[in-house]
Amino acid sequence: MTRKRRRLYILMLCAIGLGSATALTLTAFQDNLVFFRSPSDIMAETPPQGRAFRLGGLVEAGSVVRDATYDGRPAITFRVTDGAHAIPVVFNGVLPDLFREGQGVVTQGVLGTDGTFRAREVLARHDETYMPPEVADALKRAGHWQPEAGAPPPPNQWNTLRGNQPAAPTPARTGS
Repeated sequence: MTRKRRRLYILMLCAIGLGSATALTLTAFQDNLVFFRSPSDIMAETPPQGRAFRLGGLVEAGSVVRDATYDGRPAITFRVTDGAHAIPVVFNGVLPDLFREGQGVVTQGVLGTDGTFRAREVLARHDETYMPPEVADALKRAGHWQPEAGAPPPPNQWNTLRGNQPAAPTPARTGS
């Protein structure tokens, strides 16, 4: 084996090793990446079933229903809207203290076959002036809020969208 051929084999082995490491890294990241989507994004293109993503927008005023599961855990249903569309959300657990109607929220979970988003995690905003950047972008794209014009519209204005939205899920009732 000539010296030139030996260097060529070493370079080929290094390239194969580097390519394999890159492919494994990208595969691992793909499973852990969680993308942000607004209700309008979901209406435009339904995400794959079982794929986790973040849903963000404003909690529609008057849509929050608190109940309990059969084992006594809190069960909450509400709707997340970006002004153009709204997605019903089901969450079993304790909501953050800052969770309120008309406030910005980011939830993480999966979209069910019935169009209901099953949240595993709910994140509320930090204070009265903070709006998650993804939520602000979604509201700007929908044309319902311009940050230069001031604070987001009051919650009661977000309830004017009920005509073109799917029906909210009926929460499971337990005893009492």
